[in-house]
Amino acid sequence: MHWTQHIRNKVLKGSIVEQFIALNLAVFIGVFLVNTLSFLTQIEGNFLVNYLSLPAQFDSFLSKPWTLLSYGFLHVGFIHLLLNLIMLHFIGSLFLDYFSPKQFVQFYFFGTITGGLVFLGSYNYFPAFTKQADYSQLLGASAGVSALLVGLATHLPKYQLKFRFIGFVHLWKIALFWVVYDLIQIPVSNAGGHLAHLGGALFGFLYVWLAKHEKTTLSTQIAHWFRKRKSPLKTVYKSKKKKSKPATKTDKNQQEIDRILDRISQSGYETLSEAEKTFLFQQGKKT
Repeated sequence: MHWTQHIRNKVLKGSIVEQFIALNLAVFIGVFLVNTLSFLTQIEGNFLVNYLSLPAQFDSFLSKPWTLLSYGFLHVGFIHLLLNLIMLHFIGSLFLDYFSPKQFVQFYFFGTITGGLVFLGSYNYFPAFTKQADYSQLLGASAGVSALLVGLATHLPKYQLKFRFIGFVHLWKIALFWVVYDLIQIPVSNAGGHLAHLGGALFGFLYVWLAKHEKTTLSTQIAHWFRKRKSPLKTVYKSKKKKSKPATKTDKNQQEIDRILDRISQSGYETLSEAEKTFLFQQGKKT
């Protein structure tokens, strides 16, 4: 019973990322249980896949509009599920260092919805896809993951991730590669999936960009949500003095601490030099 209790705690008390991973896994297991039932009863098709996947044909979509969101939790292939959940775990965990759980849900949900709308629009407008609309459908968490990745990269473009055999790579370069790969793969295979990824990426970019620039009335509200994001570091702000005083050694140390903390917030702790790490460690011992 120990492992079942551990899973229950992860689902009920874990982070929002762990809960979304658990939800995707639960739907995946449900699909295969239905497959087994269909085999035993010799009933063709999987009603759960048909119920949750987003159809490309617009009239079919109107008969089940919930699929604009539900497809983002549906997988029928193990490799597809595994890759999406690995990305969701790493990107989602980093996302929560700078945004709130509520914003995680917003990015995932609205990224999924935007990806679905791009998929529907493309398959009902572009001549290359209109003939395939009658039998095409969309499923998978990639559009939501794309929104999280591109939104985070827009917010922290200079943040760096370390990869074995490659070294440090800026987050904006990872996001750019992700988007370009989807663009060039549209004529090759899984066009609907790549279009949905681009839709999710578009939402992630616009959400953060509009929040930073406050271009419209809508973005003003988005900016209000955006300012509620979590920050893993606290910056110390000093009150202004009426009379200026010469900077002391303590003041200079504090300025250097603030500079290093700002750099960690933008690029990560691993990008600090050994001298900066040593300085930060020594200052920490004094507090």
